[in-house]
Amino acid sequence: MEIQRVVKGLHYADGPVWSYEGFLLFSDTVVDQLRKLIPGAGDSVFAERAGGAMGNAYDAEGRLYTCEFRQRRVTRTLKNGKVEVLAARFEGKRLNAPNDIVVRRDGHVYFTDPAFGAQEDTRELDFYGVFHVTPKGELDVVAKWKTRPNGIALSPNGKTLYVSDSDAHNVRAYDLDGKGAATKERVVIEKIQGVPDGLRTDQNGNLYVAAKSVYVYALPNNGPAKLLGEVPVGETPSNLAFGDPDMETLYITARTAVYRVR
Repeated sequence: MEIQRVVKGLHYADGPVWSYEGFLLFSDTVVDQLRKLIPGAGDSVFAERAGGAMGNAYDAEGRLYTCEFRQRRVTRTLKNGKVEVLAARFEGKRLNAPNDIVVRRDGHVYFTDPAFGAQEDTRELDFYGVFHVTPKGELDVVAKWKTRPNGIALSPNGKTLYVSDSDAHNVRAYDLDGKGAATKERVVIEKIQGVPDGLRTDQNGNLYVAAKSVYVYALPNNGPAKLLGEVPVGETPSNLAFGDPDMETLYITARTAVYRVR
């Protein structure tokens, strides 16, 4: 396995997502930048976001969704560059610090809302949330946690939602119906080494967890998760995404760099 470092000198890289326009988009959170990497051509500033960009996702129409932890909101950037606020308050109270996000093919959006460090001091909600935004823009809560949700991902068929728990060192799962509603919360992976952060699934339904290293798990329908292996990055990974035209390259954001593995 060859691990290549393709971007270096970053401050805190997170939120990678592949654009079908042919580049990897990711956040450099400390300096409030969205950056894009064109394979073979290097990286450049994509956008300046004073809101503190963290997790990113694209929908089927190519619109960009971004968790802005400093502005405590989730935005959607249209193809013409217009930025819409998708979520900022729940029941009249400001969100904590939106962290990571995923969009289902039919337009249902899911994001995590933990609070780390100084974010704790300004909390208005009395829980850490996993939230759902319907295609009509209605915000509801999937779960109210006492521990902090972080990374979030969908199964290939869009029927299972996975959320990492940074405090309990596990990954929880929910069943999703056709209307996007979540039920049947359960723990599917336990005792993860390090602090579980970003999540991704591959086309076979295996789950990739960024924690102390990148761990790869098989999740059989019946029975416990099975650790298939790990991708040793060399520094603590924060998140990950599949990319390149064939979607067979794993891109990994870490503290100061972006890595790729074919």
